Amino acid sequence: MGLPMRNVCFLALFVLLASCSGTPDGGGDGGGDGGGDGRGEADPLASDPVVARALHDPLMSDPDLSARNAANALLGFADETALPLFPATAEAARGAREAGRLELLADGDILPLPAPVASTGPIPNAAATAGDLLGALEAPESCAAALEQGFVWAADLPQVAAIMPRGMVVQAGGADTAPCKLRIIRYHTPAAPEDVLEYHFTRAARAGLQPTHHAGPGSGIAARGKDGAALVVAVRRAATGHTAVDLLYRAR
Repeated sequence: MGLPMRNVCFLALFVLLASCSGTPDGGGDGGGDGGGDGRGEADPLASDPVVARALHDPLMSDPDLSARNAANALLGFADETALPLFPATAEAARGAREAGRLELLADGDILPLPAPVASTGPIPNAAATAGDLLGALEAPESCAAALEQGFVWAADLPQVAAIMPRGMVVQAGGADTAPCKLRIIRYHTPAAPEDVLEYHFTRAARAGLQPTHHAGPGSGIAARGKDGAALVVAVRRAATGHTAVDLLYRAR
């Protein structure tokens, strides 16, 4: 004898609900290989560092994180923004200073940083545009299209453009096609701004460039070589307490 139509409808509804609410194979209420919580294997997205950072990073509306706003960056780095590893403490600043001086002393005397000259350029400030940065190196604006992003550019620097010891790279880009043989590096360090400038001033002079210490809207050094090579280093205080450094280099 057939089932009443109402019972058939109830059975169909029950089957539909069971198919929608059932647990994955191997899950259940404590059975199978997925463990007692029914989660099974770990979600691969949960172990992805990019996804994890997106889920757990502080909100950018926090005013203390304004230094991490890359709106004015020459290059966009969706997944290559490093967080500071060394704290911005007095002890860390002394350690970075000593490490930089020891590295320089291994190859000769350290040149004292001269008194700055008042200047409105060529040191870019925090609001510098792509054109400003390229202009500081006297590079054609068309070089912006040749730049490639990636931390590998920070690992392939000549001595004249070496990063100060204990520097933490935040952004990196470069190009190797003439006339755009460029390196544009942004890094943070716990060292004081004057120690950073002394380090890069000595490096530039040793490479045969003519460095000048500038003060004004932008503080840093600008160095030129007889062959047209250029090095520009701009420093400023980051919201984290570190010294933020823009290291720009153009080879000839």
